[in-house]
Amino acid sequence: MKPYKFIISGGGTGGHIYPAIAIANELKNRFPDAEFLFVGANDKMEMQKVPQAGYAIEGLWIAGIQRKITLQNAMFPMKLVSSLLKSRSIIKKFKPDAVIGTGGFASGPLLQMANSMNIPTVIQEQNSYPGITNKILSKKANTICVAYENLERFFPKEKIVFTGNPVRQDILDIDSKRSEALSYFNLDANKKTLLVIGGSLGARRINQLMAKEIDFLLTNNLQIIWQCGNLYLSEYKQFSEVENVQVISFIDRMDLIYAAADFVISRAGASSVSELCLVGKPTLFIPSPNVAEDHQTKNAKAITDKNGALLLKESELDEKFESVFNKLIRDENLQKALGENMRQLAKPNATRDIVEEIVKLV
Repeated sequence: MKPYKFIISGGGTGGHIYPAIAIANELKNRFPDAEFLFVGANDKMEMQKVPQAGYAIEGLWIAGIQRKITLQNAMFPMKLVSSLLKSRSIIKKFKPDAVIGTGGFASGPLLQMANSMNIPTVIQEQNSYPGITNKILSKKANTICVAYENLERFFPKEKIVFTGNPVRQDILDIDSKRSEALSYFNLDANKKTLLVIGGSLGARRINQLMAKEIDFLLTNNLQIIWQCGNLYLSEYKQFSEVENVQVISFIDRMDLIYAAADFVISRAGASSVSELCLVGKPTLFIPSPNVAEDHQTKNAKAITDKNGALLLKESELDEKFESVFNKLIRDENLQKALGENMRQLAKPNATRDIVEEIVKLV
């Protein structure tokens, strides 16, 4: 029997890329001789991250629609047609058994073309509120793997499978890595560690908050690892000169950083939320308000409604941050309850369950 072939598309941010790679790795475990091809958007993060993970990738000339009138929007129809044609030629040449999309600009034209060519497609929807592309693609997709309940308002009910989000397998056992983590990040075992993550690209408002509150945070006898994102490194790297503060653009060992952290301040992108549920550390979510349909707030609320984390909107930071953060680091019963409640919402077998669905199709 000839080896299976899979095309996987996901990109733009780590939240789409890492689930795509996790699915590919699990498929490879099942079918060691399978062939894989990734499809991404030219100039986006996936064009580096996917080859680093050991997979081939082709780029499409595609970008999202901006919310204001721009030259980029005027180019969108051309980019879409170009991407559909290139997707068609990639599919004809590679002849996949299934096409899997985890979100991002490139997965739209690729899955649309696969659907029109009657190739089985799987959508992996990470958010509690799907974007417009996946809503359109869902009409023809074979299976839609979701990470939140109650998505039948957006997708055909009979196609939905509640799997959870794929996460890096190396974060499943972080308790055993604590001492390795402390030495890797050069941390003091006698101090509590605060991890601040703004998503793979960084978060301007969280960076501004950290710059303003750094003295307040340090008076709580904390050491801080602050992931500020590439775009913001030059603006904030001087804070690394402050004792007990490390400012880094990107974290390559998430398993170790989670093992070292005692408290987390984070955006509420779908992948981060899923990982933090597995990790179960006391967390304060500060969702980005600048995403489609405010889906990060909805992702965070799915956790906070079950008392698994705390939530502050960007508009509340100036007024409430210090009092909420004080409550988090001083109340040990609260910390324990948040950690336990969060872990109950974790789906550690999500990647395996998604691959089961793909196997059923092929």
